[in-house]
Amino acid sequence: MSAPFDVITTGRVGVDLYPEQIGVALADVRTFAKSLGGSPTNVAVAAARLGSRSAVVTKVGDDPFGPFVRTALEGFGVDARWVGTDPELRTPIVFCEVHPPDRFPLLFYREPKAPDMNLTPADFDLDAVRDAGLFWTTGTGLSDEPSRGAVLTALEARGRKAFTVHDLDHRPMFWPSDAEARRWARTALPHVTVAVGNQDEVEMAVGTRDPEAAAEALLELGVEVAVVKRGGEGVFARTARGERIDLPPVRLRVLNGLGAGDAFGGALCHSLVSGWDLERALRTANAAGAIVASRLACADDMPTHDDIEDALRCPA
Repeated sequence: MSAPFDVITTGRVGVDLYPEQIGVALADVRTFAKSLGGSPTNVAVAAARLGSRSAVVTKVGDDPFGPFVRTALEGFGVDARWVGTDPELRTPIVFCEVHPPDRFPLLFYREPKAPDMNLTPADFDLDAVRDAGLFWTTGTGLSDEPSRGAVLTALEARGRKAFTVHDLDHRPMFWPSDAEARRWARTALPHVTVAVGNQDEVEMAVGTRDPEAAAEALLELGVEVAVVKRGGEGVFARTARGERIDLPPVRLRVLNGLGAGDAFGGALCHSLVSGWDLERALRTANAAGAIVASRLACADDMPTHDDIEDALRCPA
């Protein structure tokens, strides 16, 4: 048997189309750059770029973009053995607009349903999930069946082993209501040891945007570490042991903020499985997010260790 994976993620995958004309409305964009996409897929890429042995459990369509996804993953060093194929649904594509510093609208093509929402428990190697150094799930994976049941089955099999991470990853367009999203977030959170979300996402889950109060509420739901991403204001975290970490942002000029959270997540994964203390892990993740926000793409632009060290040396 092969050695356990450092990081296994599961959930959304697709093809991102980034405009090559910055500050232009989608209707007026002339050319696009194609890239691997999907938040947990990008997290696996980011962790692999830093040296973690990573894999993703997801599903593509039986179309030309399916082989593109597998080839791209392999090129990034991410194991694609658990990338299944849905015989009927199409691999999703996502168009974005880029209006720095803070407006990046997305147009998702995931209808009538994305293949990654058809994941079932049979698509998971539960022994591999149990053995991995870190298992990463997302809120989008809870937004429909059978994916929701599959994710919860995998979390139950994992048994709250450290590190089991849930990224709140709230995309309102994938849910009938915020109340339904909150219900399933609060169902998943008692099964994990680490919760991660931005202020919009923690507000969805626990009803407040205040980082301190939101982290406390997440801890009360049973997690051991609560991380609240604050964008241009940095990152805040609390632990069940009473540790409190409040870090300022790494200031780089923003070009496209869409991949920042995925870079943050991948760097956090790598840091945790590397045994780094939480403050060092969050500083690394903070820098990784800032670096990708300063670049156009996401998967293709994930930072190296040298990139992160350079960013951390920059004055705030």
